[in-house]
Amino acid sequence: ENISDFSLNVTDCTQVVVPEEVFFTVAAAGILENLLVLVAVIRNKNLHLPMYFFICSLAISDMLGSLYKTLENIFIILCKMGYLTRRGDFEKKLDDAMDSMFILSLLGSIFSLLAIAADRYITIFYALRYHNIMTLRRALVILAIIWTFCAGSSIAIALFSYEAATVIPFTILFPLMMFFILCLYVHMFLLARSHAKKIASLPTSTVHQRTNMKGAITLTIFLGVFLCCWAPFVLHILLARFCPHNPYCACYMSIFHVNGTLIMCNAIIDPMIFAFRSPELRSTFKKMFCCAR
Repeated sequence: ENISDFSLNVTDCTQVVVPEEVFFTVAAAGILENLLVLVAVIRNKNLHLPMYFFICSLAISDMLGSLYKTLENIFIILCKMGYLTRRGDFEKKLDDAMDSMFILSLLGSIFSLLAIAADRYITIFYALRYHNIMTLRRALVILAIIWTFCAGSSIAIALFSYEAATVIPFTILFPLMMFFILCLYVHMFLLARSHAKKIASLPTSTVHQRTNMKGAITLTIFLGVFLCCWAPFVLHILLARFCPHNPYCACYMSIFHVNGTLIMCNAIIDPMIFAFRSPELRSTFKKMFCCAR
């Protein structure tokens, strides 16, 4: 609130406000889409595989992001109506809980994306040993470690969010993890293309090349969408912490609501990229809707 009030005095940029109806509509769509993915995986035993469990982890992260923005918007509405104050003890604890949920969503998305990248890497280059390397039990252990680490980190960062020593590692983690995942995907693509050239004389070479190219395109789109949706909000956190009095930083922070809407849009797009492109999942959705009818 203090940063917003000061920004009006140091910049001529008009605060961009997204209608509350848009917030709730986008958030509800993201929650329902990802909930549909979770239900489909739970109901279809054929989908009880490490890859789909990692996708479910990503779906949970997206749901938390949409839920965070929904609760934050409700909190703002209640403050405007006078039911809550902005500086009360209860409101401070509520704000810390919502910040923790946001950080949990971001960290969960990053590490779920990393798990999916590792799973794809093993699938491509260790296909014959995949089921021995990535067992269902091992996948569940990986997810348990990921979410335990993310939960502990989100609580710690939310409690000490006003310390620069906490904000800096959190914001550095985002580009580092994205760079590592991008390098992994590039390495996967280069090796896949090299293998495709070596087996060009085989009848199935065309199929392998198309599969590798399709997978590379899908992963590239997903990374691009993730960066476009989350990077503006992470940049907002950096600017709000380190240069709130700068007119240019204040001008960028005037689109805070737009950056928040992008996070919720990511929850809508993710299922379309990964989950809805799976024939097995699409078949499960059809069966679910047919039974409902």
